[in-house]
Amino acid sequence: MSALQLAALARTSEPQTMLRRFLALDAVTTTGNGLAYLAASGPLGRFLGMDQGLLLGLGAFLTLYGAGVAMLAARKNPPVLPVRAVIEANLAWAVVSLIALATWLSPTVAGTVWIPLQAVTVGGFAALQYAALRATRA
Repeated sequence: MSALQLAALARTSEPQTMLRRFLALDAVTTTGNGLAYLAASGPLGRFLGMDQGLLLGLGAFLTLYGAGVAMLAARKNPPVLPVRAVIEANLAWAVVSLIALATWLSPTVAGTVWIPLQAVTVGGFAALQYAALRATRA
């Protein structure tokens, strides 16, 4: 992805601002997803074909993780090491989601659509954050 394409996505040409915006978007999406899993684990579990307890655990994790990413996004110059940790965690989440779908989850049709969709979204966040991080170091 070119710096021009990144700038268009982030609506800025300042690499630090791009990075912070991509982190913030990740934080909002992740926290919102986590809160939804916490608040509606029963109905969402039935809809997605996933265990309510699993969704509660994921909801707690995602809410805390999203809050941590939000704190990182709020920094004027997010430090490289924590940003790399977020990128790697996002990549791991995407890969593990797909492995879980292929090996041990038995979701409904909605869940079969949702799991890869969220994996691709999280992987996309990782790619955008990585490209923005590289741009800050160039």
